[in-house]
Amino acid sequence: MIKELDTVVLTSDLPEHGLKAGDIGTVVLVHAQPGYEVEFMTLDGETLAVVSLFSNQVRPVHRREIAQARLVGTV
Repeated sequence: MIKELDTVVLTSDLPEHGLKAGDIGTVVLVHAQPGYEVEFMTLDGETLAVVSLFSNQVRPVHRREIAQARLVGTV
């Protein structure tokens, strides 16, 4: 079960926010309906987006996964 402050992985691209499947975010709010507010940040702490997502658009981080860095354009 995903809860507030959990790290999650985006499962689909969100081009309107400059986000791609595999990007990592932090749950900042769990909605009453199945869904979440998730903050996506650069590695140096700049918030790129805070997005309302359905539960099928994110998943928990799995054991033995590794993060990968990518450059993002201006959002």
